[in-house]
Amino acid sequence: MRGPSAILMCLAGALLLAGCASRPAGILIPVQASVPGASSVQMIVATTRAPVKGGDLYGGERAREPGFAEITVSIPPDGSRTVGEVQWPRSVPGNPQTDFVTTEADIVTQKQAETWFNQRVRATPGRRALVFIHGYNNRFEDAVFRFAQIVHDSGADVVPVLFTWPSRGSLLAYGYDRESASYSRDALERLLTFMAKDPSVGEISILAHSMGNWVTMEALRQMAIRNGRILPKIKTVMLAAPDVDVDIFGTQLADIGANRPSFTLFVSQDDRALQVSQRVWGSRARLGQVDPNAEPYRSQFEAEKITVIDLTKLNTGDRLNHGKFAESPDVVRMIGARLAAGQTLTDGREGVGDRIIQVTSGAAASIGTAAGVVISAPVAVIDPSSRENFGAQVEQLGTTVSGTATSTGNLLTTPPKLNP
Repeated sequence: MRGPSAILMCLAGALLLAGCASRPAGILIPVQASVPGASSVQMIVATTRAPVKGGDLYGGERAREPGFAEITVSIPPDGSRTVGEVQWPRSVPGNPQTDFVTTEADIVTQKQAETWFNQRVRATPGRRALVFIHGYNNRFEDAVFRFAQIVHDSGADVVPVLFTWPSRGSLLAYGYDRESASYSRDALERLLTFMAKDPSVGEISILAHSMGNWVTMEALRQMAIRNGRILPKIKTVMLAAPDVDVDIFGTQLADIGANRPSFTLFVSQDDRALQVSQRVWGSRARLGQVDPNAEPYRSQFEAEKITVIDLTKLNTGDRLNHGKFAESPDVVRMIGARLAAGQTLTDGREGVGDRIIQVTSGAAASIGTAAGVVISAPVAVIDPSSRENFGAQVEQLGTTVSGTATSTGNLLTTPPKLNP
């Protein structure tokens, strides 16, 4: 458990990083203007998020039935951007010369989504589709723009299919996101089953990130149990920084069986997000942070024929070291090359106050989210992104915050003893 002096140091350090700005609402409202040299990525979206009014299409709450959308993302000319980066608009409407913007963003029916998918997969070499499942702490627009960046920068000639589940887009909402991932596994299984049984589809690749690996592995496990195997058109499964307990992953693989797709695992021992997840869950290790050269992992990966790519020594602009698969030009291009050859990737908005919850996970885990909100409050006052997330949490917690404030103050003075 970190003492009060460590927490205060984290607070002070976070103040120096308070340059983050909140992203404007309606960021997915389509922009009509186009610029020479800009590229576009068209994707179909399947989601278990509930729709919202305005230009954001879908929010962080759960829907009773899956929804669908057709979205086209415009990406700035190559001379205006760096591979691996998403350039967010500072205001609405964004500037297609310098920003990621949408030129089309429409909620559609399931039948319309199926028609869109069938038309494009028939026109794609190899009739390949790529399904991306994002991680926790992702709002709808985060998932859309990140997937567009991955598809564009990888150079993969595939039909992009985004499966987005109800994440609230805040590090303070880890528990809600985790349950939302479980809530969404049936919908993902149905989506993958539909695609795998579509006669127009040649092969399917899956790319999951962070907590998205949990919903992915659960959906594949259910499919294997239901059908006796994973449907054979699903050829490749890429697990990037998976926030999954290593022991649970072993049981999921056993249920899937030996006749399964090619699995590729991206790990990094310096992944700070997974270090926190390990402490919160009391896990022996999270799958995305293991050392693949250490036992028992080396022997287990070899026995299961899992390809492991260790990104520990790779440096990117991700200060949490959790999104290296997408932010490294070399890695994202390697993914594209594998997809093109038919062979066997957090993003999200993250305020300074959210970072404090992460580095003080001992306190947050021991006294709950309400205490985390109280610790973040001083920083949320000056950091717009944290303030937005903080406000949502206070509304959710209601009167419990005031009761927790007193106990939190006592904890900062005399921290409780926790089992290591």
